[in-house]
Amino acid sequence: MQPSTLTLIFALFVVASVLTKLWLSARQIRHVALHHKEVPAPFAADVTLLSHQRAAFYTIDKLRFETLSTAVSTAVLLGWTLLGGLDALNVRVRDLLMPHWGALPYQLALLGCFMLIGGLIELPLSAWFTFRIEQRHGFNKMSWRMWVGDQIKEALVGVVLGLPIAALILWLMGQAGPQWWLWAWGAWVSFSLLLMVIFPTLIAPLFNKFEPLQDAELEQQVGGLMQRCGFKAKGFFVMDGSRRSAHANAYFTGLGSAKRVVFFDTLLAKLTHGEILAVLAHELGHFKHKHVLKRMILMFALSLAGFALLGWLSNQVAFYVALGVRPNLSAPNDALALLLFMLATPPFLYFVGPLMAQLSRRDEFQADAYACRQASPQQLSSALLKLYEDNASTLTPDPLYARFYYSHPPASERLAALARA
Repeated sequence: MQPSTLTLIFALFVVASVLTKLWLSARQIRHVALHHKEVPAPFAADVTLLSHQRAAFYTIDKLRFETLSTAVSTAVLLGWTLLGGLDALNVRVRDLLMPHWGALPYQLALLGCFMLIGGLIELPLSAWFTFRIEQRHGFNKMSWRMWVGDQIKEALVGVVLGLPIAALILWLMGQAGPQWWLWAWGAWVSFSLLLMVIFPTLIAPLFNKFEPLQDAELEQQVGGLMQRCGFKAKGFFVMDGSRRSAHANAYFTGLGSAKRVVFFDTLLAKLTHGEILAVLAHELGHFKHKHVLKRMILMFALSLAGFALLGWLSNQVAFYVALGVRPNLSAPNDALALLLFMLATPPFLYFVGPLMAQLSRRDEFQADAYACRQASPQQLSSALLKLYEDNASTLTPDPLYARFYYSHPPASERLAALARA
């Protein structure tokens, strides 16, 4: 295929994905604004008009910010590719480092420079969202000092964890022969599994404090629920989420016997013991139906297909030229291929999103049904209502927007299913 044809296909998908995003966001804003003056009838007895309107304004503000983010990310994507940004960066890094440091250090430096520039571009947007959007609606609890500290820690963790796996994959691309992509995929899967094991004990504590659950009554009830459901965990922990945000949550983390149950302190402050048990039963439902394992297998299968595709594209000169990069003649192109693949795939994968969201919504209904058998449907329903209200989640999403994006069923559908249970 000619480079010009590939360029046209890429540009069409970029335009189509951006226009679809903007159209769906406009629908969502219009729908939420249209219904913000009155609480929907199914929620009228439980949700105040003030809370309903707060959720509407928060949703609209986030969507407007996402529109700005879409414009910036699209400009950055085109700048890196068709406008020659990655090509210019590659020439400078290659000419400066390749003669003195060799192939692998040059390629790692290229990846590092790309990530650094991308991170600096995203930094103002992240700060704006935290200190304007989240703070305006009462969710942000971070100081500037804490936020800057988090950015530094995230960058250091990214270097410590990302540099070795990047070096290994680049080495495999250069040394493992035509089937390098299969070895690289195996390395990526192993790295991902390792992250799941070490995240609870080595990474998460860098950002939050985790203390054993002190509520003896709740701990006993949680332990009894998990025993009834046939699950074991290494412990029940409370995370100081209130230091950063007013949002509430609970989750399982870790892999195998290293799994932990983590409650946000904000969740414990807002829900009763019965409601917490119902929320936990929902999470247990995901494990009972093997949703986590199935999703992991699906992700690994998709990543295998991605590595195989990259293995083929990396040998096609048209792949580089079509995306605005002149391939190296006297240096490896492996890092360039990785970066171009990372840049080019999101516009194509965007249209796979609705299918993934549909699968996720199906899983949520199954987990809710399991929770209803192990705990109280009424308690789960009241817990979800509190979480919808406290997290300012709109009760009136645009149906098409919800079908396209929502990984969880809209409140009306989810609570109606619980009412039937």
